[in-house]
Amino acid sequence: MTVNIYDDPDFFAGYATLPRSAAGLDGAPEWPALRALLPSLAGRDVLDLGCGYGWFCRHAAEAGARRVLGLDSSGRMLARAREINAHPAIDYALADLETAGLPADSFDLAYSSLAFHYVAAFDALLARIHRALRQGGSLVFSVEHPIYSAPGHPAWSEAGDGRRIWPLEGYMREGPREIDWFGARVAKRHRLMSTTLNALIGAGFAIRHVEEWRPTDAQIAAKPSLAVELERPMFLLVAAGRRS
Repeated sequence: MTVNIYDDPDFFAGYATLPRSAAGLDGAPEWPALRALLPSLAGRDVLDLGCGYGWFCRHAAEAGARRVLGLDSSGRMLARAREINAHPAIDYALADLETAGLPADSFDLAYSSLAFHYVAAFDALLARIHRALRQGGSLVFSVEHPIYSAPGHPAWSEAGDGRRIWPLEGYMREGPREIDWFGARVAKRHRLMSTTLNALIGAGFAIRHVEEWRPTDAQIAAKPSLAVELERPMFLLVAAGRRS
């Protein structure tokens, strides 16, 4: 099992202060746009990859999903999920997305929020997700936009979430990145948008929607600090379907 920074007690305490941690999906400004990409959840079997506190798992269960499996490699995250987002339809399990075995033909939707940019073996993960989905199944996910994960613009440290990206690297140079976040060095993977989309195509997915997220005027009016997100996209949202 990969060592997970979210199991560090100091980092976990800092992460708990984020709006998306305290308020759940309503605290994530990209959630309305991501929710719009979801298929109907009623009667579906749903997989949440990197489920964190389990907010989406509970959303899916309350939306009528038949079964929801939330996977995360952080024991602290899963303990919190079981505490605040328990539901009879939800099972939570400890699993490393780099290696987790997924049962074939078992899910109608695979969902992931801001987890895939931690995964080094992305192509292999997509292949396992493809096998785990039933014919006609969907994959909906968000990642940090690659223009955000490629450092070099001084405004990128002004988003108000405690992050400072280092060292300077170019956008076209893919590979590991480290950020200083809540006093810890957090490792992520920087990929070009084309790499992400072509990996989906190569794994047998049909891309249905790609969105470089930006806050709406109403969101900025309600929370002016979101205006900085108009300087560059922070999130990449993708919806795809199992093609074959």
